[in-house]
Amino acid sequence: MPAFITLATFTEQGARNIKESPERFDAFKAQAEAAGVTVKSVHWTTGAYDLVLVTEGPEDALLALTLKTATLGNIRTQTMRGFTTAEMRKAVSGIK
Repeated sequence: MPAFITLATFTEQGARNIKESPERFDAFKAQAEAAGVTVKSVHWTTGAYDLVLVTEGPEDALLALTLKTATLGNIRTQTMRGFTTAEMRKAVSGIK
């Protein structure tokens, strides 16, 4: 299953309602599981980003989930495809 790393920042609305962040994550996780996306980990962070999520699942399911989450207005996200060591070995095997 493809892995994805999502970096998220709170919007002004999300920051105003910061106490609800754990409950919003629980709702997100339930929606993710219903869509066939597994949340491998979540971390509230300090610094440039407020949350880091690691998920696995079909790209189209993750895209739909990300778009639906964006409509709620609490976070802005940047999502990257992550590759395992095995996937990277395969990708570089053809480089000469």
